Amino acid sequence: MSGHELLTAEEMSRADQLAAAAGVAGLTLMEAAGRAVAEAAAGLAARKGAVVAVVCGPGNNGGDGFMAARLLRDEGYRVRVGLMGAREGLAGDAVAAASRWDGGVEALTPAILDGADLIIDALFGAGLSRPLAGTAAEVVAAINGSGKPVVAVDVPSGLDGTTGQAHGPAVQATRTVTFFCLKPGHLLLPGRRLCGEMQLVDIGIPARVLEEIAPRTFANGPGLWRAAFPQPGLDAHKYTRGHAIVVSGPPECTGAARLAARGALRIGAGLVTLAGSGAATAINATHATAVMVRALATDGALAEFLSDPRRNAVLIGPGAGVAAATAASVITVLSSAAAVVMDADALTSFVADASEAPVKAAGLGFIVRSAEPEPAKEGLFEAIKARAAPAVLTPHEGEFARLFGELSGSKLDRARQAAATSGATVVLKGPDTVIAAPDGRAAINANAPPWLATAGSGDVLAGCITGLLAQRMPAFEAACAAVWLHGECASRYGIGLIAEDLPEQLPQVLARLLGGAGAQPTSR
Repeated sequence: MSGHELLTAEEMSRADQLAAAAGVAGLTLMEAAGRAVAEAAAGLAARKGAVVAVVCGPGNNGGDGFMAARLLRDEGYRVRVGLMGAREGLAGDAVAAASRWDGGVEALTPAILDGADLIIDALFGAGLSRPLAGTAAEVVAAINGSGKPVVAVDVPSGLDGTTGQAHGPAVQATRTVTFFCLKPGHLLLPGRRLCGEMQLVDIGIPARVLEEIAPRTFANGPGLWRAAFPQPGLDAHKYTRGHAIVVSGPPECTGAARLAARGALRIGAGLVTLAGSGAATAINATHATAVMVRALATDGALAEFLSDPRRNAVLIGPGAGVAAATAASVITVLSSAAAVVMDADALTSFVADASEAPVKAAGLGFIVRSAEPEPAKEGLFEAIKARAAPAVLTPHEGEFARLFGELSGSKLDRARQAAATSGATVVLKGPDTVIAAPDGRAAINANAPPWLATAGSGDVLAGCITGLLAQRMPAFEAACAAVWLHGECASRYGIGLIAEDLPEQLPQVLARLLGGAGAQPTSR
């Protein structure tokens, strides 16, 4: 177990079954879960002897609540227990857990919260996929209106632990205690916000059950990709570290490409070149020092430039312009043997209504005729699937909807469908960015601070992915690493962040990540 696996509600149920088959009693797991909840509640309580209201549902979540209630009472807290339904309606291990509680049990109503200093929400767990109604909805509304600290068991009641969606009322928790593995809904929005502070607890499920389940969804973090992260050796030189090419937009839109190029260089690419029209190159040359520039007059010249295998990663899209010329340049880039990252206008130029966007210079800077037909997105996907080298798409939600249409399911589901459809690794950006590979692997990122909501930050991210691809990091791992590092850089800088600040945080963030590795002198 790496600590990064995420389990759906169905997979978590299977983990419980496998634990039982391995000889771990369900009641033993429930006792450990209840103890963890009790400890979390005690940590939030204002004082010893505080009044704790425990609201229990009829399933195993309620059983965890009964266990926590007993342990808290034994520690001197005053505990009230409210149960949804009759005790006779309890099933499985929850029956035994309730039998260990010899205090009073009240019928569940909002009145159970009267006088409470703290609330334990043990109503429903991660498997709930229907909206709460009736008494349950009334109690949830009362919990949220109480102003008291709330400890949620597994997930806040009303939250679907697999999708991260709340289809109706849901508890806003102060702290959520979950067991064995996080669920996707703990990281996807709005689930992450509803959970408050997350606490993951080992309750005794054998780690080897994950080998049987073989999860394909992960929480993004260094443990997921550190082993694949490029670290130059003593004999490294700039050519062994890869050459990233960033295709520039027209003269009035060159800034996005420069931001991307800086990201590619700072993350470790040995060489980075900005390629574009003569007019764009003249502007880029006045701003670039370590980043090189190259003027290319046509897509044919771009194709010839990329025929050198040392130029092994290409980014196209930032500031390129929404037009058929941009799409043509994308197809040219995809015809090369280089790894390719497509961002922003490189994606929107393939949708049917792109002609409605303002016509402007695009691609390598040629003027686009408004009557020029827009290429189909199917052509983009075919070109991606026909190549041996990896491709990465980095849409935000608007670009994603234009390119892939209205896909169903959670953000995780939609990203996976898009990766399978396109043949590319898809980075569906946002505060809960999802990275999905065509082979079904996916990761959810949760370290992005709100300061990243600033113009140009996505261009830097695309450049970082390109820089890692230039160093021959596999596409899924490169995308995951870049997304996480992007978030860490923003957190390190904090309030007032602008896109230009992000690449300059990378040396310090990378030094912490690699423990000083990479600081060794290298040959030129």
